[in-house]
Amino acid sequence: MAENYDLVIVGGGTGGYAAAIRASQSGLKTALVEEQLLGGTCLHKGCIPSKALLRSAEVFRLAKEASHYGVSVGEPELDFTQVQERKQSIVDRLANGVKGLMKKGKIDVYKGKGTLLGPSIFSPTPGTVSVDLGDGENEMLIGSNVILATGSSPRALANTPFNGETVISSEEALQFNALPSSIVIIGGGVIGVEWASMLVDFGVKVTVVEAGSRILPTADGDISKEMMKQLQKRGVAIYTNATIDESSIAVEEHAVKVNVQTEEGSIQFHVDKLMVSIGRTANVRGIGLENTEIDLESGYIKVNEFGQTKESHIYAIGDCIGGLQLAHVATHEGLIAVAHMTREKVEPLNKAIVPSCIYSFPEAAQVGLTEEEAKAQNHSVKVGTFPFAAVGKALVQGEEEGFVKVISDEKTNDVLGVHIIGSHATDLISEAALAKYVDAAHIELGEMIHPHPTMSEAIGEAALLIDKRAIHM
Repeated sequence: MAENYDLVIVGGGTGGYAAAIRASQSGLKTALVEEQLLGGTCLHKGCIPSKALLRSAEVFRLAKEASHYGVSVGEPELDFTQVQERKQSIVDRLANGVKGLMKKGKIDVYKGKGTLLGPSIFSPTPGTVSVDLGDGENEMLIGSNVILATGSSPRALANTPFNGETVISSEEALQFNALPSSIVIIGGGVIGVEWASMLVDFGVKVTVVEAGSRILPTADGDISKEMMKQLQKRGVAIYTNATIDESSIAVEEHAVKVNVQTEEGSIQFHVDKLMVSIGRTANVRGIGLENTEIDLESGYIKVNEFGQTKESHIYAIGDCIGGLQLAHVATHEGLIAVAHMTREKVEPLNKAIVPSCIYSFPEAAQVGLTEEEAKAQNHSVKVGTFPFAAVGKALVQGEEEGFVKVISDEKTNDVLGVHIIGSHATDLISEAALAKYVDAAHIELGEMIHPHPTMSEAIGEAALLIDKRAIHM
């Protein structure tokens, strides 16, 4: 049986379902194909569940520090079963919300594996989507346009696959029935840092192994340095310029032995879990690309600035095309693709204005260029760095560590980048993102009236500090 649509979307993650909603709003008859659960990795295996666990870890840490605020609560106890139940209830609630949005938009949802077909009796051009519904049933969806939003999966070590028990990715870690007593995390990127922060707050002995010279290699150097200092202060052991001797990995029933090659020599760890956090690979196998003219580049689907593949009626968005692998980026790529196929006037994604966040403790966030990138691009930079320790609200919160760093162009005064590490950084960054969006000067960011007492005052002060006009410094 074949069904005709204006748009068929393969993948119901953040980008896919957002594109489906926008297509429906634009009057397109739309189908969404999802093999697993609506909401995709972000909702079920990434963003939302991990942040729910991070929040529980934060509350547990704060409970242990309650006496600092004049509150006596005794020794707090962690009920990890309840932690997991709370996490799942949040995921379920949001998943039901996505289902409701599909119903509201009259979007047809097919649960099954979608595969692109070549030219056939259904269509003279490639792109008909065959949906394996299971139990031998199949549906053919003929779309005037197609969006591939198939996402990505955790990258494993070359010779040590995930076993879901002792050698795990962050996805398996989300399903812990009980906390391990010790863990080695390979990779000091965003995911590795978030899990290190969470688990140390839960009382786990955490070791991070990073092959590069610093953790958070894509962050501003000052942010990376401060994050490392704060994690080590809380008990996280961090080894940079270090590698795993994969041949040394011995997987036991309930533990793992592994040798880490550090600058000081080899160290053997015997831990409950080995978490591999070395990036993600695009989900491009088994979706029928070989039946089309679509090209891959470095393992990702090659697209133009509007998400079009070599087959002009087939678009691709999100993690499967590489670039900035962030949920909010996938969403906007989906909206751009729909606008382009409906011939609306639309601008390509401007990566310079995309904020990115790290939900560890302390939080960190950035938008625009790092200081290193700005100098590499031959900008004459001016920098203002203002500490939260000089902000009244930070002292009230009991979270005075961290700072705001504003980078400006010396010739134009344009804001080149803003970097924040400290309490509520992931919320504060939106102001900086707006400044980038409207191409603001640092003077405008500094002279904007920030309410007192708030953490946001640090942004204004950092911008004013560039011209040595900060009030509290």
